[in-house]
Amino acid sequence: MNKWVYQIENMGLANEQCLLNETVFHNANGYIGIRSDFEEGYARGYDTIRGSYINGFYDIAEMSQAEKLCGLAEEKQTMLNVADTQTIYLRIEGDTFSMFDGTVEQSSRSLDMQNGYTQRQAVWCSPKGHRVGITIRRMTSFLLLPLFTISYEVEALNFSGTLEFISVHNGDVKNYCNPNDPRVAGESFQHLRPISADMKEGVSYLVTETVTSGLTVCTAVKDVLDCRNGSGVQEESVQNGHCITRTMRTGVGEGESVRLIKYTVFTDSLRYENCRQEAEKTMEKALSVSLEEWYRQQRQYLDEFWAQSALDIEGDDDLAVAVRYNLYQLLQSAGRDEHSNIAAKGLSGEGYEGHYFWDTEMYMQPFFTLTNPEISASLIAYRYSILDAARENARIMGHRKGALYPWRTISGSECSGFFPAGSAQYHIDGDIAYAVVDYYLATGDLDLMAEKGAEIIFETARLWMDAGNFHRGKFHINDVTGPDEYTCLVNNNYYTNAGAQYNLHWAVRFYELLSEAGKLASVAEKIGLRPEEIAEFKKAEEQMYLPYDPETGINPQDDSFLQKEVWDIKGTPADKFPLLLHYHPLCLYRYQVCKQADTVLAHFIYEDAQDLETIGKSFAYYEKVTTHDSSLSTCIFSIVASKLGLKDKAYDYFGDSAKLDLFNLHHNTKDGIHTANMGGNYMAVVYGFGGLRLKESGICFAPVLPDKWKSYTFKIRYRGSHIQVCVEKEKTVFTLEKGEPREITVFGTKYTLKDIIEIKR
Repeated sequence: MNKWVYQIENMGLANEQCLLNETVFHNANGYIGIRSDFEEGYARGYDTIRGSYINGFYDIAEMSQAEKLCGLAEEKQTMLNVADTQTIYLRIEGDTFSMFDGTVEQSSRSLDMQNGYTQRQAVWCSPKGHRVGITIRRMTSFLLLPLFTISYEVEALNFSGTLEFISVHNGDVKNYCNPNDPRVAGESFQHLRPISADMKEGVSYLVTETVTSGLTVCTAVKDVLDCRNGSGVQEESVQNGHCITRTMRTGVGEGESVRLIKYTVFTDSLRYENCRQEAEKTMEKALSVSLEEWYRQQRQYLDEFWAQSALDIEGDDDLAVAVRYNLYQLLQSAGRDEHSNIAAKGLSGEGYEGHYFWDTEMYMQPFFTLTNPEISASLIAYRYSILDAARENARIMGHRKGALYPWRTISGSECSGFFPAGSAQYHIDGDIAYAVVDYYLATGDLDLMAEKGAEIIFETARLWMDAGNFHRGKFHINDVTGPDEYTCLVNNNYYTNAGAQYNLHWAVRFYELLSEAGKLASVAEKIGLRPEEIAEFKKAEEQMYLPYDPETGINPQDDSFLQKEVWDIKGTPADKFPLLLHYHPLCLYRYQVCKQADTVLAHFIYEDAQDLETIGKSFAYYEKVTTHDSSLSTCIFSIVASKLGLKDKAYDYFGDSAKLDLFNLHHNTKDGIHTANMGGNYMAVVYGFGGLRLKESGICFAPVLPDKWKSYTFKIRYRGSHIQVCVEKEKTVFTLEKGEPREITVFGTKYTLKDIIEIKR
């Protein structure tokens, strides 16, 4: 089995399977994403989500509110489906190729994570008996981010005749909608209007503009027909409105092949002053070398990526492929500039309308912080770029100071239409602060803290001081919602309070660190930060109220959680999950039932706040009342189970997390991958089985090996040093591959890693 390739042989053509494959085999590079639709389309009546997306490219629409109360979101942003450039029709002696006509003798789809492309192959016999072998390879370049290529190769197996390729460049597109699923847009508008469509030197250009946000996108397409037998080519181009079609005809002999290469470039006005001019320049660059050279560069890029990011499992090949798939999707999804972040569905689909949530900081960014800190720094740069919008959002929400980041957004304004499970999730401030601190602990990059990170920390700390209050010697935060969206608008959500405490602690700490380094003055002057505020931060940190119930020995999720009746999860019919699609929110709010890890997540992230006995009792309690309806849940339960020594439970939760999208376990992967779960799956190995923790005192490990594995190996970057960790049954081997020696702590014992350390079990 090739652990670098995920492949499906003789793929089914059921509509549900086709929709799933559109997501699973999508191509993306952090800037653009293209769903893996059949180039030729589907059978009549099939549902499809034919999409091409640009990270951070959006339009604005009015948000309907039945009662326009003060501060409710009035408009929303939607990541747009831009021009369709993946459509190609093939005619063989007059018969049009379709997986639903003629005879499909063989078929397969694959994702090669070592070479960075997807491939679809088929042996097809036309109604007239002409047999062809078809190989279609797609790539979104990691080196030239606006570039998407399709290589469409056809071999004549039993005939000589004429092949006709019809390549379509269509700007008349809309977004997908599903009014019956709150996780998908309920309405579809015409968000793009045509500006221009033309041909220049064999390249078609479409320029469109968003209706409301005023953003512009240009797509450029160049078709190159490679006739290796020397046959001539007849070509014609037709423009019909905002759609340009190019038809190419050529002869082919039996046993010969013809290849169409379709180059597409996407540029937008967020990044480029003149996206049409930029498209011309980028297309020129794309055509300056061969497609094979782009493949070579893609392989080189991924060799370097995997050399510092690989997570290898020996003993379960299926899980090894699933984990590698998850890491590859994180790479495909992560924005590389201050204009973009990581959407809940990456660039694979339109679920959650392309919005950015807390998922980035708590589930996905840790992977990049440990393996590719440059990308992690870009994610911090994005949050810094919308800090002013977060300040404005705090004012809208009635706060006199500080910054409150929007629960879901693209450009910085709040897009949550249901505030109890949206805007009330103030914990997002603590989540973003946590990610900034995590980056600092892993890199020691105090310069980025002085430039961006500390300002985020100080402003979010200010928000807590305004949102909470001192009462009877404790600091309380009332009327908020934690990660569990089946329990809303509560007082003293444990996770929220623990995150606020951590946020306040590091506001004090960065004040000290920047002062010692002579880097404090500029940020303090910019935001008017005074020593008196720091003293208040420290007081609130020390007096933060963290709910604890002496009778059960657990940390209640909030002040009222244990007062409620327990939901009968085992007695709930299977077809009633996820609960959010079958029960009114108020019904859920009145019960002890959790959609996902909440206090359990806090016991991972903020583990030092409680002793191991309390964490163990809390884990056992919440395990009984959690449905895991959210994809963000099982990975966290796996990590905490590992911490508690519950190896079998940790492994089972990990397996569910690893296979969530490839096996469509939540039945909605058609709308896009679950990027947060993918990051959580990485953490389940590295933080869970590997026991890795980043502390101010240093980096710590407590590795264990699942019984079903022979070994696992992962690589990280810590303070500029490249470290490999290999966990086997009898020993754990730490190798310093590059950089300065580092002090590490393993099971409480300190070691200096200079080259190789072997620790016996």
